Amino acid sequence: MKLTLLCWQLLLLSTLVYCSLGQGGDFSLPASLIVSPDRSQFFEYESVSLSCEVQGNSAGWRVVRNTLRGYLSECNTDWGKQQGSSCIVYLIPSDSGVYWCESGSGEHSNAVKITVHAFLSVSPDRSQFFKYESVSLSCEVQGNSAGWILKRYTVSGERSDCGGNWGKQQGSSCNVSLTPSHSGKYWCESGSGEHSNAVNITVHAGAVILESPALPVTEGDSVTLRCRHQGTPSDLTAVFYKDGSLIRAESSGEMTIPAVSKSDEGFYKCSSSKGESPESWMTVTDAGPSPIPSPSVPVLSMSLPRLLCSLLVGSPYLLVTIILLVKGCRSRTQGENLSLYRIVSFQQNTCCKSE
Repeated sequence: MKLTLLCWQLLLLSTLVYCSLGQGGDFSLPASLIVSPDRSQFFEYESVSLSCEVQGNSAGWRVVRNTLRGYLSECNTDWGKQQGSSCIVYLIPSDSGVYWCESGSGEHSNAVKITVHAFLSVSPDRSQFFKYESVSLSCEVQGNSAGWILKRYTVSGERSDCGGNWGKQQGSSCNVSLTPSHSGKYWCESGSGEHSNAVNITVHAGAVILESPALPVTEGDSVTLRCRHQGTPSDLTAVFYKDGSLIRAESSGEMTIPAVSKSDEGFYKCSSSKGESPESWMTVTDAGPSPIPSPSVPVLSMSLPRLLCSLLVGSPYLLVTIILLVKGCRSRTQGENLSLYRIVSFQQNTCCKSE
């Protein structure tokens, strides 16, 4: 039994090696749709790069989509911008749908579903405020924004909507005069349960806050963090920290990161002779469209029986090798079975004679 299993394992291994070397023909889809950044959920105004990676000549291949509204179209018509073999899309909710690559002859790649959510914007774009400062929170929704409501969950555990006991609704915006009880998480939500990105806001009653972006920043962007003092000039020497560790001191009271990267993501705070700020999280998102190398090993897209049949028909050499391998295995297996039969027979005869 063990030898038979070993034979089949060798057979499968030889088949897979043969396939990976590309000797038996192309068993992958003729093209692959590559998404960068590699995710299916996006917020409004983010960008995405869709690339058709084709084995051989890519001429005639284009990115096609079918939106949730059932509108079938290709890149560079009324959406997207063609750049080489890539389609760059600056997303809005109406871009939600299924995307794939298609050739002039009707061949197609894998399909990817992309969903674009509404976006909560913050003005001014920072996560910390002094008591009695104001902030405007807006639900950016493509098309009809009716039914979208700004919601919050405070640090005290209260969940409520703008316009109740806090905030003043003006169109799609909610203007809030802040107090420490307003500290918490804010987001937009539709009547059907869809929601936007969430933003954390901290209202500080002390003398020092850190002005850092409330919204995500993009890799490569320049970001300036400011240690701000209430009622005094902000150009006092400040010390900046990330995740509790000292970064450096700045006599200007501000620190600039020329080109942020994912490693810069984390909790930041500052301190000065006037006091210490709360901590705030800074999110860094992918830079978006970038060149993507083609996959070196094709993805198998057919069943094992069909794969084996294609290999056997396409290569007489492999066929002969497998026949000899199986024949040898069967011979050895039969030999094992015969030997086992002789042992059992010998034991039975010995037992009978002894009786």
